[in-house]
Amino acid sequence: MGEQRQILLTNINEPDQNTLSAAESRGAYKAIRKALEMDPLKIIDEMKASSIRGRGGAGFPTGLKWSFVPRDTGKPVYLITNADESEPGTFKDRALLERDPHLVIEGMLCSAWALQSNWSCIYIRGEYAYPYERTKRAIEEAYEKGYLGENIFGSGFTHHMVIHRGAGAYICGEETALIESLEGKKGQPRLKPPFPAVAGLYGCPTVVNNVETLANVPWIIENGGAAYAELGVENSTGTKLVSASGHINKPGVYEVGMGYPLLQFIEEECGGIKDGNNLLGVIPGGSSTCVLTADECKGVNLDYDSLKNAGSSLGCAGFMVMDDTTDVVEAILNLSHFYSHESCGQCTPCREGGHWIEKIFRRIAEGDGRPGDLELIENLCSQIGGHTICAFGDTMVLPYRSFIQKFRTQFRERISEVLKGIERKRNPMDFEVGGVH
Repeated sequence: MGEQRQILLTNINEPDQNTLSAAESRGAYKAIRKALEMDPLKIIDEMKASSIRGRGGAGFPTGLKWSFVPRDTGKPVYLITNADESEPGTFKDRALLERDPHLVIEGMLCSAWALQSNWSCIYIRGEYAYPYERTKRAIEEAYEKGYLGENIFGSGFTHHMVIHRGAGAYICGEETALIESLEGKKGQPRLKPPFPAVAGLYGCPTVVNNVETLANVPWIIENGGAAYAELGVENSTGTKLVSASGHINKPGVYEVGMGYPLLQFIEEECGGIKDGNNLLGVIPGGSSTCVLTADECKGVNLDYDSLKNAGSSLGCAGFMVMDDTTDVVEAILNLSHFYSHESCGQCTPCREGGHWIEKIFRRIAEGDGRPGDLELIENLCSQIGGHTICAFGDTMVLPYRSFIQKFRTQFRERISEVLKGIERKRNPMDFEVGGVH
């Protein structure tokens, strides 16, 4: 079992932790002083030694990602913090930005020194008005204290930081769509390669990392990559912030060691299932991960490999719990509405298929389901997954497929209830597109 240890949430409940003076009194900005005395490449080596993987969902090794940035190109290197936390069920980054923004800023400064970047940006979700104000003020405080700007801590290192609000587009959580948005263009993903590490913002080397990922950097610098690697389990080192919601008694953001047993997390951290009901299923990594039934949760741990072996993924740890009162048809309809609305529209399979699938789920939920609807949705999923520029289409179909597979009986019962002795009256204005009305 992964060891439980507080790294990111140590001071999260201190009411004044958002201010520079309070944060510094509790140890903030020590790591950056140490980092500035280190060789930048040594910091990248420590990140590799830590084996920390990106906390935004993809789980790519952070140190390896940094090592891809070319040196001595003559171009500036840009660092972007992805705070466009729009995945349904996820709110961990919000907690850090609201309550401990200087931890994130220090993590960015340490990372910027390692990457030799003189400019960074926090790209924050447009709806996050309060976290935006808190973080903006924290940046202003850092400038006032001389921790941002010219000659930081007398090291000769210059670094400028800005915070930029998105306009409410889920797709801008994808790093190349985020970069397009920052450049003033429509937020749509780019074809890769080239990858951002080589040609990102304004065609320059760019690193995009999640808020939680960068918030871990000060601890790694102060304690060493090897110490971080000792936390958690093999291939899933360190701790993980989990956004827990749904039918539980204690929803909130929790920090647990990687490898923490899933069912134990529900009982001991989340206070168990609400109202004494039974567990139906869990969406463990945010809405774009596969649902696990109660039986499938047995023996599963909160880490990359365990959840992968169970048929789902850790993702960004948007942990949504459903009890046995959940209407799974309504639940997946809610998700399908979100994804059909949030498609950027660049790829036809995603743009059109997402809407078609929502229509089918809606007619099932509204008592107008037909024989073959489930098979039709599965067919549409096969036409979307693997046929889009970015991973939006691939991840969108994961919950659709898993809900139908795991709860097919409930879907069929909903459809059969409608069909018993009832002949559906067809509107003469109905028309078919690819078999979808």
